[in-house]
Amino acid sequence: MSNNISISRSLADQLPRNLFANIVYFLANVTIGILLVPYFVSELGVGAYGLIPLVASITGYVAIFVQSLNSAVTRFLSVDLQKKDYDTANRTFNTSLFGFSVIILLMIPVVIVVAFFFTSIFNVPAGQDIGAIHLFLGVSASLLIRSWTGNFTVQLFAYNRLDLQNLVNLVNLLTQTGLIVLLFAFFGPDLALVGDAYVIGAMVASGVSIVFAKRVCPYLSISIHAFDRNKVKDLLGMGWWVIINQIGVLIFLSIDLIVVNLLFGSTIAGKYSIALMAVYLLRAIADQLSSVLTPIIFSYYALEKTNSLICISKSAVKLMGLAMALPIGLMCGFASHLLAIWVGSEFIDLAHLIVLLTLHLSVNLAVFPIFSINMAYNRVRVPGVVTLVMGVGNIALAIFLPIVTGWGYYGVAVAGAIILTIKNAIFTPWYATKVLGIKAHTFTRAMIPGIVATVLVAISSTIVAYAVPLYSPAILSISIASISLIYIALVWSFGLNRVERKLFKSYLPVNIREISA
Repeated sequence: MSNNISISRSLADQLPRNLFANIVYFLANVTIGILLVPYFVSELGVGAYGLIPLVASITGYVAIFVQSLNSAVTRFLSVDLQKKDYDTANRTFNTSLFGFSVIILLMIPVVIVVAFFFTSIFNVPAGQDIGAIHLFLGVSASLLIRSWTGNFTVQLFAYNRLDLQNLVNLVNLLTQTGLIVLLFAFFGPDLALVGDAYVIGAMVASGVSIVFAKRVCPYLSISIHAFDRNKVKDLLGMGWWVIINQIGVLIFLSIDLIVVNLLFGSTIAGKYSIALMAVYLLRAIADQLSSVLTPIIFSYYALEKTNSLICISKSAVKLMGLAMALPIGLMCGFASHLLAIWVGSEFIDLAHLIVLLTLHLSVNLAVFPIFSINMAYNRVRVPGVVTLVMGVGNIALAIFLPIVTGWGYYGVAVAGAIILTIKNAIFTPWYATKVLGIKAHTFTRAMIPGIVATVLVAISSTIVAYAVPLYSPAILSISIASISLIYIALVWSFGLNRVERKLFKSYLPVNIREISA
């Protein structure tokens, strides 16, 4: 296998723009997310705040069918457009668009039924029943709206315009957040207003995505005559297995809050959701880093550049592990200090929970770059079944451990860490090598540097946290910056080979790339 990563000029030139857009959206998302938690806790109370991430978790199941089919459309439409087969692309697009319209209409009664029984199933703080139902309806509606317009954002993905895709997401985020603050200021804090803000934000962002799609891809047009029943079979054939996989993924990602709410009540669930923000933050970083490579992997598959695909995927796994080792290790070592500054010293007892929720991510985030391999090769059936089965096992263990051991919500966190790590340390890297027809240990070996680095950063951060009096945010920031600079220097000098440095440089703008050459 060649050790060279071949990236076309158009892909290479777009990669830094995509990464920059990812960083901007990520920073905005993280900043707003961090500021909203104490804002919601102070305005609504910790119990009512806990309903917001809980509802987001539940609505993920409501929209799973639509979003999974969207993933299938992404794969087929990307390949059609990369091959410049515009007739087939139009049939794929219109089959998806009109099919989604019918599916979403059928989903509306399901949303209404779930909303009707919401307060009977989950623990809701006194006086928040109507607001909780309104919140659920609003968040569900926003997800269905964004899912439908996913037919247009997939065109941006196919042409590797993740910068525009992130701009759409940024419009949604800023509109939604701005409306929440504005409505709270005028009408007072209310969960129902959060639901309204979600709906309006989704509508504005959807309009922007349609405009961008038409500008980037003028080859597609809406026509009922382009609806192709044969395409329905292709999309459903892949989509059903993606649905099964996504159900399993959602079980892994969102079952924690549901179990904690049902077993321990809304107030404990609210505290647990604060700790979960650390997981959401780290996953968001990994998502942004891995997403810039997904269009490239799809393009390599469409153009049959298998050697380049294998090489870039292997290097990406190692780079992802090393990149995530720094924030994971810092978060584990400085957990109590970060909590005290962020939400107040009364929540520092969540520090050990944060360590349980995040330390294992050194394994479970490193594999992000290879998930798109299964999608590109349309090999999603086996991963779907395995993810679903292990997700069910996660539910059973999440209920079993707290009840039998008396560990409380720590048992829920331990259950997720065990099951998810078994899946991503063993099955996920092995199956990717099977799809590509390469040695079984290829990706597993690439994960080891990130695991070692995570442990070393966590130990170093813990030592600094105990040795240095971190009385202020400024001192904490200096400590974090010092560890980060030393870590980056060591990784660049000793942790990367020539191919990996080349991949890293491909993320840089062209003028900087030429200077460093």
